[in-house]
Amino acid sequence: MIYITRRERFNAAHRLFRDDYTEEQNLEVFGKCSNPNWHGHNYELFVTIKGDIDAETGFLLNLKHLSKLIKDKVIEKLDHKNINIEVDFMKDNFASTEMLAMRIWEQLNLEIRALGAELHAVKLYESENNYVEYFG
Repeated sequence: MIYITRRERFNAAHRLFRDDYTEEQNLEVFGKCSNPNWHGHNYELFVTIKGDIDAETGFLLNLKHLSKLIKDKVIEKLDHKNINIEVDFMKDNFASTEMLAMRIWEQLNLEIRALGAELHAVKLYESENNYVEYFG
């Protein structure tokens, strides 16, 4: 079994808050991330797939196909968008990086299987100091 990772980037805004909290409670729990005027990140997304190498091509999966899939299912929906408002697969979800990584997994998992590989991990960097890894 071999593992291959594709990196993609996107920029998006979000706000961490709860409607049932006061602004003071949101600020206490979520800090600057609860800014009512939103805030943004330059995200880096790492999608790792695994499987066996195809004897004919020498690939696990053509990375052009993986890149197109990630762009179509994830990047186009997130890039320069407000995660809380504009992203269909985040509707009714808390806009944390943890939830975003889980929802990205759901966007990609079945499609990657259909291409003959298995999704191993979604790693999402929110900043150079903070990232989430999700293994399904």
